[in-house]
Amino acid sequence: MLRVIGLLLLIPLFDAVLLVALATGVLFPVSPLVIVALVVLTALVGMLLVRAEGRATLRKIQQKLAQGEVPTDELVDGGLLIAAGAFFLTPGLVTDFVGLLLAIPFTRYPIRAATNRWIVRPYIDAKTGGFASGQVYIGGFPDEGQGGMGAGQGPDGGSRPSGGSGSGFDPDEATDVDFEDSDR
Repeated sequence: MLRVIGLLLLIPLFDAVLLVALATGVLFPVSPLVIVALVVLTALVGMLLVRAEGRATLRKIQQKLAQGEVPTDELVDGGLLIAAGAFFLTPGLVTDFVGLLLAIPFTRYPIRAATNRWIVRPYIDAKTGGFASGQVYIGGFPDEGQGGMGAGQGPDGGSRPSGGSGSGFDPDEATDVDFEDSDR
């Protein structure tokens, strides 16, 4: 998570460096008025693109919901379009380029796949213990028969004493409770 925040902080830094390099003529001589016009124009065109893509994504979400399907990809697309809009509103050429990558459908699809794989799925697995994605451990105790603490083993790996001195459940010390005779 800190890497993502660091990357998001580096983007405006690259933007400022690029704008200063263009304004001073280090890369190639460009009038400051042309730079300002370019930044404003890319932001306006980008916002129009985000608006059109947002409407198309909303239409896809409504169609999926009408068919009774879950619009998971469309919701991630909506989030990416919101991020694209934020990048377009931030003045600069680098942020407009990142916003353009998030707004155009054929570049948004690989970004959506990466977002699903490295952000959405791990988050859902962490919140549900793996039940949402099917990554759940089934079949006995973990590490049973592999040198770990399985059934009948103590903390040192040896057999657990049955005198109740272990920290787990001891069936010899268990008592039965009869709930039918408890009203006497």
